[in-house]
Amino acid sequence: MNVAGILKVKGSDIITAKPSDRIEAVANILGEKRIGAVLVVDEAGKLCGVLSERDIVRGLSESGNGCLQLAASDLMTSDLVTTTPSDTIDSVMALMTERRIRHLPVLEEGQLAGFISIGDIVKSRMDEVEREAAALRDYIATG
Repeated sequence: MNVAGILKVKGSDIITAKPSDRIEAVANILGEKRIGAVLVVDEAGKLCGVLSERDIVRGLSESGNGCLQLAASDLMTSDLVTTTPSDTIDSVMALMTERRIRHLPVLEEGQLAGFISIGDIVKSRMDEVEREAAALRDYIATG
């Protein structure tokens, strides 16, 4: 399976924030939506960065509660690692493990096509293993 397969199952709904949004507001969105990160997108729809729970915790650790009044652009990760719909699950797993990241924007021809997490990758891989196990059981049963 590839990233396009994950997006087909998951959908391509993307929760975004503006660079000027306050960290406190973004943290509320993360909590309400039960997600770990948002994409930070400017007024023109251009991807500027990713703001994750990890970024917010780092900000709290370094600056205390004052970081909640900072803008998303102050804490977001702007040196982005991205993937494409045609990338394989195995290559994305390796990339996420190597770079120690949990969320990847999906770009298709330079345009934002989706946003996947390590949880999406794990779910996809588990579904694939279950399908393979079922196929083997059927093969053995019909021998």
